[in-house]
Amino acid sequence: MARFSLFGGGAADTSRRIAEADSVAVIGLGRFGSSLALELMRAGTEVLGIDADEEIVQALNGVLTQVVRADSTKAEALKQLAVDEFDRVVVAIGSDITASILTCSVLLGMKTPIIWAKAVTEQHALILEQLGVHHVIRPEAEMGKRVAHLVRGAALDYIEIEPGYAIVKSAPPARLHGVPLGQTGLRREYGVTVAAYKHPGQEWHNADADTVLAEGDTILIVGPTRKAEGFAQLR
Repeated sequence: MARFSLFGGGAADTSRRIAEADSVAVIGLGRFGSSLALELMRAGTEVLGIDADEEIVQALNGVLTQVVRADSTKAEALKQLAVDEFDRVVVAIGSDITASILTCSVLLGMKTPIIWAKAVTEQHALILEQLGVHHVIRPEAEMGKRVAHLVRGAALDYIEIEPGYAIVKSAPPARLHGVPLGQTGLRREYGVTVAAYKHPGQEWHNADADTVLAEGDTILIVGPTRKAEGFAQLR
């Protein structure tokens, strides 16, 4: 059962218990932070949520493992909530860049092992990186890039592993139908690999040289971004 607190009343004991469970503290429960925290909960990860807005905290009462109203820019507040005992902390503050930077600075001073922080501008991201934040993310920019790749081609989904290398979900081109993948010369000719496949109404399976695809199947293509996207365009 989640707990609601206006900072106090056993909050530290509950936070410490959550930290011991190898869970995640999410600071900043706006659209991005709330979505992330809820997805973590759905995946079975316990979450300590922290926000300065009482209405947001009340809205998430009973939803997160523990939700607390507190000023995350104050080291004393985070220590009282045992945030320094968490292995992973996400700073999802987006509406107040100064609060985001100060919170990250406090966490780094507490030697938090892994910090993920949301940046809303390139300058914000640069400052966080210079501070030493372990993972700086820009959700809006990253989603924009992903959607752009989907809009411009035949890909059903697109995930960039790192710049220049991606996984693309698409339908297999006709030239792959009915032929074992090992006989298609796919990697030699196109520079990509079919990593997994799914027949209609069935589960995903790892692909190998003996895999035979058919019309209506879905595949995951792995390789350099342009080559993977180009392959997804084939019919």
